[in-house]
Amino acid sequence: MGNDTVSTLSLRSKLLGFIALMKLRVVELLLITTVPTMIVAEEGIPSVWLIIATLFGGTLAAGGANAINMYIDRDIDKLMERTKNRPLVTGVLTSTEALSFAIAIEVIAFGWLWIFVNLLSAVLAASACLFYVFVYSLWLKRSSTSNIVIGGAAGAVPVLIGWSSVTNSIDWPPIILFLVIFLWTPPHFWALAIRYKDDYSNAEVPMLPVIEGTKVTGYRMVLYAFQVWAASLIFVPVADMGVVYLITAIVMGAIFTLFSFQVMINPTKKSAMRLFGFSISYITILFSLMAVDQLVRSGF
Repeated sequence: MGNDTVSTLSLRSKLLGFIALMKLRVVELLLITTVPTMIVAEEGIPSVWLIIATLFGGTLAAGGANAINMYIDRDIDKLMERTKNRPLVTGVLTSTEALSFAIAIEVIAFGWLWIFVNLLSAVLAASACLFYVFVYSLWLKRSSTSNIVIGGAAGAVPVLIGWSSVTNSIDWPPIILFLVIFLWTPPHFWALAIRYKDDYSNAEVPMLPVIEGTKVTGYRMVLYAFQVWAASLIFVPVADMGVVYLITAIVMGAIFTLFSFQVMINPTKKSAMRLFGFSISYITILFSLMAVDQLVRSGF
């Protein structure tokens, strides 16, 4: 194999490594909540350019936060089966390359959102990154079973960014949506923590299933599922939503709560992953039909 071929493969590996740092599959879920929120804020469809600018800036901001998190967690990632193939574990990227990349795209994200969206959206995105890095990654993740409860606030910020990108302000509707995602995050990630309980235990990460056991975790998941359900219904009068969203919130909330009960009663990896899979569908469907509801009522 020639030197040029080796160099090409090495460059390709590094590019894929940088992309992996951003955890774009996680970012995709965050962005699914952004556009519907923009539609509700606009009471119609915002300009295509504003949507693109907000999503691009949001992707860079969330990706940068994920990359910094991966840099911080590089020591425990090599101890966990789920994360052993991450680029900093395999050696595809050096720690310096990863951190430099992460900081660079965070700076670009802030500048992009400030220039092409507005300053409030840029500040919200930067605040989410700082919270995720300093409160979750550096403090709570390795010290408290409340790590994902409090740390999950960062993942709820995209709805605030979506709303502020349209209105340049924050109001009660995005705050309620923030609560929906904030309350949804613990059962979503605790389900994954039940599946990878041994991994977290080996890495000495105090996830709730490791410290309190799966039964207690299942009970907490039910409590949060009820709160998610309640918050999604409170959004109806707050944002003056219609029948489409109301029915969706009732039905999807009921299923989410039912799956949480199943985990509480029988906390196995199978029941946990069933809830984990549905939790993604829950957020996707709830926010998608929230947008549909708004467009129907706006005459689109």
